[in-house]
Amino acid sequence: MQFSAKLISVAVFCLLSGCASLNPFASKPDPKKLPAPLVEIKQALSVKQVWSALVGASAKYVFAPAADGNDLYAAAADGTVIKVDAQTGRIQWRINAGVGLTGGVGAGSGSVVVAGEKGNLLAFDADGKVLWKIQQSSEVLSAPAIARGLVIVRSNDNKITAYDQQNGGKKWSVERPLPSLILRAVPGLVIDGDQVLVALPGGRMASLSVKNGGLRWEAVVGEPKGNTELERVADVSGFPVVYGKDVCATSYQGRVGCFDLNTGSPRWLKNISSEVGVSVDERFVFAADNAGVVNAFNRDGGSSAWRNDKLARRHLSAPISFGRSVAVGDFEGYVHFLSREDGSFIGRHATDGSQILAAPILVGSNLIVQTKSGLVIAFAIE
Repeated sequence: MQFSAKLISVAVFCLLSGCASLNPFASKPDPKKLPAPLVEIKQALSVKQVWSALVGASAKYVFAPAADGNDLYAAAADGTVIKVDAQTGRIQWRINAGVGLTGGVGAGSGSVVVAGEKGNLLAFDADGKVLWKIQQSSEVLSAPAIARGLVIVRSNDNKITAYDQQNGGKKWSVERPLPSLILRAVPGLVIDGDQVLVALPGGRMASLSVKNGGLRWEAVVGEPKGNTELERVADVSGFPVVYGKDVCATSYQGRVGCFDLNTGSPRWLKNISSEVGVSVDERFVFAADNAGVVNAFNRDGGSSAWRNDKLARRHLSAPISFGRSVAVGDFEGYVHFLSREDGSFIGRHATDGSQILAAPILVGSNLIVQTKSGLVIAFAIE
């Protein structure tokens, strides 16, 4: 009787609190909306973890490590910034910026720059000493770019501003039109030669002069469509990627494509929706769409080379070409390795179980990822 009473009590509690296993009226989750289960694969690619280092959690932000030569920098939402030897994983220093961080890291020419709460921008030298601290006009979610003696950053009010790398003096600032509704995402920018290429809301990508911020050209990556503001969101996602004479990008509810680096004229465009950006190598452009499909397009012409739909709804990072593989992270912290030639699975490696939000990066022969929980991990092909 005591056992029966306890069982009934548990059943009543679960019925009232929504336990699906005992509630006959509970709706079952739609399997078409659940993340695809991992398929068994044959490990045809021998990948090993070289090192790992803990920096701290990302919270609601996206942090990606950045390299300056063999020096790797990573940051966390609580203000932690670390410098790591990219080959050995040895932490050379660990500091706290003194404010919570929202974006970063930018690194180059012996400096590291991170974005802090309420629009703070903080620069440190290679020894972790503060170079300068300035106030931006609004929150910064994207990593700053550093080159040619400048730190260039885009804030959420769509202002692009260049600062002197050594003292933080403002060199120029331009403001681009801002749509009424945008993604809370991390569209990036990259400096190439005398221009800075900026991913923008509204489906635009702009090339600005590094010297004075003047507009060189503007390209349409995603054309806003639809009757509602939500349907018309077409923000360029991730970082523009320069390869040779091309710059390639993708957009949410828009397209993926490559453009002439000097004029912005489109070389090719294909319909796709991605929030995470692209990567490029000598033969292919790789993009993971919002449905979890990894696509490879031929860089010359944009024809489809292959697609892998076995990672559906697994909230993928941007993919990256890595040896004979294409590496992509997912919401459970797995790094999947797909064949560069046909997209089939050739390897998989677990991390700490938390999402890989930012695109993996390559430093030397190592592939480096940062998880949402703050583990920075280097992989190498054996």
